[in-house]
Amino acid sequence: MRLVIFDIDGTLVDSQQEITQAMNHGMSAAGLPEMEPARILSIVGLSLPVAVERLLPGAGPDLHERVVAGYRESFIAARAAGALPPLYPGALDCLDALASLDRVALGIATGKPARGLAAILDAHGLTARFVTRQSADGHPSKPHPAMLKSALSETGVGAGRAVMVGDSTFDMEMARAAGMAGFGVGWGFCPAEALQAAGARLVAPDYPALTRALLEWADE
Repeated sequence: MRLVIFDIDGTLVDSQQEITQAMNHGMSAAGLPEMEPARILSIVGLSLPVAVERLLPGAGPDLHERVVAGYRESFIAARAAGALPPLYPGALDCLDALASLDRVALGIATGKPARGLAAILDAHGLTARFVTRQSADGHPSKPHPAMLKSALSETGVGAGRAVMVGDSTFDMEMARAAGMAGFGVGWGFCPAEALQAAGARLVAPDYPALTRALLEWADE
């Protein structure tokens, strides 16, 4: 068996607007000025409390908690209103191609909480595609390899036969720490050069290129 593990934000779904709006809602709720989108997107992939600490290193825990609460409030309101970040073009075709191979299993490793992950997968009809779904709940934040090690344990696949697909340096560093390959994607929130420096085996410019690379990897 081979195991392909996908990140969510910036990899499968285009959640840039949703994330920046939610974070700036959290900043406003805490009485802080809004941040530039690029600064916010630089922490995508980290678990929310860790991301907020990274954005506000000089603030105390009370302020961090207020920003986190405001962020979550924005996400809950968006879901209640029916807002849903779209899949990137070609994402579903890639999943279909991999799912057609009996020797390949699919997984998820995301900094989202389990509830947020479930909402995204259910809304897009993707829940049944993934045999292992690792979230921020019960795991240290990326780039700690705990999520990937849990995925390997659940599926019985060795690290040498698994690959992490993601858009952030945190994903690539996590893959390297778990002893598996990391495939970067060029359409997310991190420059290709940074992904390569973090250990990406390759950086795909689009989903067709990623699909070809994963199918070739599965045949190695």
